[in-house]
Amino acid sequence: MGDAKSTYTVDDALLSMGFGKFQAFVLAYSGMAKISEAMEMMLLSFVGPSVQTEWELSPHEESLISSVVFIGMLVGAYSWGIVSDKYGRRVGFNFTALITGVAGFLSSFAPNYLSLIFLRFMVGVGLGGGHVLASWFLEFVPAPNRGTWMVVFSAFWSVGTILEASLAWSVMPIFSWRWLLAFSSLPSFALLLFYPITLESPRYLCMKGKIADAMHVLEKMARINHVSLPSGNLISHRKITDLDDITDSSDAVKLIANRKSGGVDRSKDAEIGGFNAILTLLSPNLIRSTLLLWMVFFGQAFSYYAVVLLTSELSNGNRKCGSEEMPLSHKNDVGLYRNVFITSFGEVPGLVLSAVVVDKIGRKRSMSYVLFTSCFFLLPLVIQQREVLTTLLLFGARSCISASFTILHIYAPEIYPTSVRATGVGVASSLSRFGGILCPIVAVGLVHNCHQTAAVLVIETAMLLSGVAVAFFPVETSGRRLSDHISV
Repeated sequence: MGDAKSTYTVDDALLSMGFGKFQAFVLAYSGMAKISEAMEMMLLSFVGPSVQTEWELSPHEESLISSVVFIGMLVGAYSWGIVSDKYGRRVGFNFTALITGVAGFLSSFAPNYLSLIFLRFMVGVGLGGGHVLASWFLEFVPAPNRGTWMVVFSAFWSVGTILEASLAWSVMPIFSWRWLLAFSSLPSFALLLFYPITLESPRYLCMKGKIADAMHVLEKMARINHVSLPSGNLISHRKITDLDDITDSSDAVKLIANRKSGGVDRSKDAEIGGFNAILTLLSPNLIRSTLLLWMVFFGQAFSYYAVVLLTSELSNGNRKCGSEEMPLSHKNDVGLYRNVFITSFGEVPGLVLSAVVVDKIGRKRSMSYVLFTSCFFLLPLVIQQREVLTTLLLFGARSCISASFTILHIYAPEIYPTSVRATGVGVASSLSRFGGILCPIVAVGLVHNCHQTAAVLVIETAMLLSGVAVAFFPVETSGRRLSDHISV
């Protein structure tokens, strides 16, 4: 029995450390990536119309400027998940920041339409790896506070959207869209500046069997936080079923028994990568969660970006439906910037709401409730409303859909073991980009062609189906330990 007391896991170490200075740095660093992603996504609402006016593009060519970013994100989300699961979280997010920053900055110098399309595609490839930093941050947070701190992490997205709306309001009426692209790339370069002082996830290192390296990281974390690690030796994992807490005394016996023989399990998980990782996601233990997660990610991404784009389409109540000609004033439409700025603040109450409910009533019920509430706000927009009422309804809808998206990004990494966590979230995130690709057709195309009712009903359907799918998730992860290995 004394031997059992001389070992501890990464979870035990994180719990004993609490949330200290080191985790605060990890939060700030990964939060900067979230700000970068939000800014690059939000600028799509402003750049497209300006480029169309300057280069006399067709509506199809303008929509492609947005769609190509989502196509790049589809490629990047899948690719960077596999890279980070195979080579490490640090390798993954370093290259995503490099590609996003360089391609984003070069976009501001694009000499023609084709070069702009290519560079925005590369920005999308880089942005597709945003989930890697979410997994990295998650793996440093103690289980009891995980939900709350993941909400705080998600708050950086809201900061990015508000910052981008403010930047566009300041830059676009005076300068050109090129300046907005250049300024929006700066957060990615901040990530590269501080990259050398980041550390690899100790949970990932343990999963790879690099116990000594993981121990070195934990010791450095403990020194920064001015705390002591638990006494004894670090072990990679306790052999328990995925996401279950240790509730049976026999687990202690398994822990000791597996200290020397656990290498078999670790080597199995360490070899997971590429196509094998996809097969693992579709294994009997994970297939239900995986398929439902894909459906919910698609539905929520479609709904979120559709609500964002509806702001620019519906904010001007006097706009003539189906007008073929882009108003010349649209390039410097202060009313548009104001309304996007106001609805961007809808993310703030959404964050507060998700922070209040995510740990108290659980991930699943929280997501369902806010999705259905978002439907309630959006429903009156099946008919054209006054501009003020439209803005208020979109504010409420965006608050709720952003709260649901926040909770989904907390829940998704928690249902997968460390060995396939980044790949699992990456594939789901990748599939969600199809929602981003399709939403301009609904939010822009249908409304522009006098089909506002149809557009809103399609978005309502996506929200409702997502809410129903959430109810069928097989596990509630609130308060549970993260799993490092796949149960057999």
